[in-house]
This record gives sequence, structure tokens and C-alpha cells, in this order.
Amino acid sequence: MSADQFTDGRPIVFRDALVLTMDDSHDVLPHGDVLVVGDRIAEVGSALTVPDGAVEIDASGGILMPGMIDTHRHMWQTAMRGYGADWTLTQYFVWYYLEYGNHFRPQDIYAGNALSAIDALDSGVTTTVDWSHGLRTIEHAEAALQSLRDSAGRFVFAPGNIFGAPWEWSASADFQSFIRANDTGSDMLRFQLAFDVTGDPAFPERTAFEVARELGLPVTTHAGVWGATNDDGIRLMHENGFMTPETVYVHAATLSTDSYQRIAATGGSVSLSTESEQSCGQGYPPSWVLREHGIPMSLSVDTSVWFSSDLFTAMRSTLGADRSWEHVKAHEKGETVTHSHLRAEQVVDWATRGGAKALGLDDLVGSIEKGKKADLVLLKNDGSPSMFPILNPYGHVALQAGRADVHTVVVDGKVAKHEGKLVGEDLARIRSQAEETVEYLRSTLGDDVWQAGMNPEIPETKVLDNPYMYTEFRTEATHTAI
Repeated sequence: MSADQFTDGRPIVFRDALVLTMDDSHDVLPHGDVLVVGDRIAEVGSALTVPDGAVEIDASGGILMPGMIDTHRHMWQTAMRGYGADWTLTQYFVWYYLEYGNHFRPQDIYAGNALSAIDALDSGVTTTVDWSHGLRTIEHAEAALQSLRDSAGRFVFAPGNIFGAPWEWSASADFQSFIRANDTGSDMLRFQLAFDVTGDPAFPERTAFEVARELGLPVTTHAGVWGATNDDGIRLMHENGFMTPETVYVHAATLSTDSYQRIAATGGSVSLSTESEQSCGQGYPPSWVLREHGIPMSLSVDTSVWFSSDLFTAMRSTLGADRSWEHVKAHEKGETVTHSHLRAEQVVDWATRGGAKALGLDDLVGSIEKGKKADLVLLKNDGSPSMFPILNPYGHVALQAGRADVHTVVVDGKVAKHEGKLVGEDLARIRSQAEETVEYLRSTLGDDVWQAGMNPEIPETKVLDNPYMYTEFRTEATHTAI
């Protein structure tokens, strides 16, 4: 089927799919049809009668699910994909915050965002929070925002600036004018404010919270990050009345019971970046403790300078981390876990409906229901043995499927990917922009600095003495044999 068929606004119907609606009842339709008219889901059912001229997509043997939602991605860093594969969080902070992040020009922000935007769409992520904390100037912010507008995806733009104090940059007249001029309430582009709370008793972040409130913006903040943000930040937010149901706490991995209770009581949610929490040291991925406190969750990639850029990996790693923790804690008590508390169905919910609820978009996206925006993902790959048989659809999405199985992606009723290929995207242009950014940074830093940053020193490892090696005995035996 040619992608040209989707350019004239014709209705689209997915036929004979296994439909994961992710509605309130989590209804599953084994042989479902979904009709898209304009930017909305017009009908959900079986053997639907559709308008003349509708484009029919054969979804048999596939899973149709809502578009996935990433609630925390530093998109500007994507041109550096994989560069920090062996970093610790300290090395990340030093490289970006203290030494080299300020070398990024507006065009480099654009290049990273543009690459990240199509990367997300390719993997079935239809809504992404751009946790855009590299914006040193308004020109950087304009470049980041333009890249989102140039993409087919749906976004929440969360501007921030790691190179300045949030109570300063948020209060500047230029920044506030930028927000007011661009936050038009579009369904395709919403806004948050992104900054962290250090726990300073003086609570200088009050100004940023007040700006967010004045501008009508939710706040997203890295909380419970070992050595960086802690319980004092949560306490100060709560005591000063700045914890709201719209607040998204990223990571939340090293908080006390008191802090989790404050989050739960005020209705906030947590964005889990499990790959990041596992690798960087923010703290053990906290889904287990968030479950205990009834705190809503969503999933996120964090940054492709380290991690996978798809939510399949996020679902998989979250299931693994949660279950691993449950087993370890049971083993410490001499017990055995016989039933897993966290199920595949739950992480699929966090990757879709959970993200929509966290962002205040639940009335628009996150589930396949009549009247909602048509953000849809068809997983279907007839050439792959990993896509059959489909017995447990939630288990298949969370543990079996991957980016290569994303057949069709629809955002706001428009096809962004079909038959495994992106539609209407100039990959050559985006590749060229990313390569130009890499070459600029490499030449600016110098090859020695570039290589050292990408290949940090490996600490010396002491191999423990092993009394079963019998080294002396083997040496004597060898000498005797000679």
C-alpha cells in the first residue's frame, strides 16, 4: 500500500486487529476494527461500516494499541546517541553541566530534537515530553520549539536551563514573553516548566514555582536523585504549597516514606526511567515502593546519550527491575516469591494511559475510545517469527515486540509511519544536521577531549583471593612433570 493514499485526508480503518483499548475496563477486542475520520477515532468495534473511499489497513495478526507516551526525554542530547554509554551520573553532570554542554549552539539543539522526534515516532511513541534543559538563550529555546513544530509528533515542551538558576531564568521578561507568545493551548503542543529543587532551606526555587503558577504551567522536576535532589526538596515544595496533581516527579528513587506520602497525598505522579535509574545511580528503580504508596506512574527514556530510545525497553526493564527487587527482598528473608505483583498489563498502561494522565491529556489520548484523538500504533510484522503466536497481548507488547514490529503510526489522524517506514520525513536532512553537530562538537573540544569523554577510565578491580585455586600445588605439579 502506497503512503500517498494517506495524504488527502481520507478516512482510515484498521481491520481485524487485536485491539488493546487501554480504556477504563482495559477491554481487548480479538478481531476489532478502528475507524479514523479527521483527527479523531470515529468508531471502535467489529466489521465496521466505513465511509466510501476509506483507506483500509489489514491489521490481522497484529496488535493495535494507543500511541505510547514518553513523559521525560532530553531530546537535545540525541545527536550524541550512545556517546555516554559507559558514564556514571557524575560523569554526565561533569560533561554536560560543568564542562561542555554550553558549547551546544541553537542549531545543535534543533538537530538533536529533530532526530529525537523521528526516533520516537519510529518506535511508536506519539507524545513526548521534551525535557529541554539545555536552553542557555531564547535563541536555543526557539530552535528547540521549532524542531517540535516541524515534526509530526505530539509534544509537551518543558523548557529549562541547567546553566543558570531557575529563579533567575524563569523570572526574566524575555523568557516569560517567549512562553506567552508560544503557549497557545494547541493539542499538539503543550507546555511544562522543567527545573530541580536543591533542598536549600532558603527555597530559592519559590520564584520559579510562582512563575509556573502565573503562566499556568505544570512543573516537572528530577526528584529523589542520589546526591542531587532529596527529601528536603519535596518537603519545601509541600510546605510552600507547590505540590499539585499536575506535578511530575522524575526518578523519585531515593526518597523517604514521608516524601512518598506527600506525593501520594497531593496527587502527583512519577516518571520512571528504569534504564537510567539502573545504570546511573539515582537509586534503585522505585516502581515497587510507588506501588506500595499508590502513586501513579508513567515511563520515559531519559536520554539517548546513554539509553535505548523506545518504550518497549522501558517496559521490559521496569518489569525486570521490579520483579528482581521483589525476589531479592524475599530471598533475604529465606522466602520465595510465587506470584509477581507487577504485571505486563500494568507497564503497558504506564506506557500509554499512565502517560496521558500524568500530562493532563487523558481526555485526548492514551486509549482507543470513540471521540478521542487518533494516536494509534499497529504492531505487525509478518516477516518476523517474534510476532506469532500472540497469546498474551500485554505480555507480547511488554516482552516480545520491538521497534522493528512497529508497522503503522498515526498521530492526530495522520499517518507518520506505514509498513515499517516513516512517512514524509527527510531522513537525509536530519542525518546531515546531526552529523554536522557531531563534527562541530568534536572539532571544538579536540580529539583528545572527545575520546576521553566517550571512554572514561575503568577503575581497577581487585580479584578476590580464592582458597580453591591451589596455585602452589599446581605450580609444583607442573615443575615435577617437566
